[in-house]
Amino acid sequence: ANPDLHDPNSPTQRVGGAPLDAFEQRAHLLPMLSIDDLFTDEEVGEFFKRLQKGLGLAKIPLTVEPKIDGVACSLVYRDGSLEYALTRGDGTRGDDISQNVRTIRNIPLNLENAPPLLEVRGEIFMPSDGFAKLNIQRDEDGLDTFANPRNATAGTLKSLDPKVVASRPLAFLAHGLGANEGTDMENEDDFRTLLKCFQIPRNSPIWYVSTLDEVLAAIRELDIERHD
Repeated sequence: ANPDLHDPNSPTQRVGGAPLDAFEQRAHLLPMLSIDDLFTDEEVGEFFKRLQKGLGLAKIPLTVEPKIDGVACSLVYRDGSLEYALTRGDGTRGDDISQNVRTIRNIPLNLENAPPLLEVRGEIFMPSDGFAKLNIQRDEDGLDTFANPRNATAGTLKSLDPKVVASRPLAFLAHGLGANEGTDMENEDDFRTLLKCFQIPRNSPIWYVSTLDEVLAAIRELDIERHD
């Protein structure tokens, strides 16, 4: 009745709006690159040696953290309001999935005392418990079940109907910083503090390491802890 009062980040958007005809594409503010895979201790060692050579340092201050297997997503906030959300796409342009993302309950739609521009990058995923319940419900409804949480997440986000997305147990975890203006961050800890201030979920736990042996030890510890 009053379209001039429409707010794209109103709490009413949590339940999903009208279906889309198609996703629009939008350019990333900064390239959104993929993450390289390393599978062996030897490959990790070669990576660490490249850092040592490139930086001219024997010890390299690094953090080790879990990588959630979901769908990469960029959240762009302007003046504290979620302006849009994009998939990674080809790294230069991605699909605008803003309507779907606004239905994900643990993504804040508005940030208090936020900088003029803040781009938060992370993963949209489906927690294990929610995935199990979704498959039980689909089986009871006579529908095909999803093979794994990653496929369920990707399939859900491709839906042009935000109400379908709102009915699925999706969540978000931040792990990277994109474009930003008006922030005063010197390191990863400053970024994590900012995420905590804005109640944006982030990866945990974090290991602080500076030698190859410490990197490998953290990876082995994570490989055990990740099963729980």
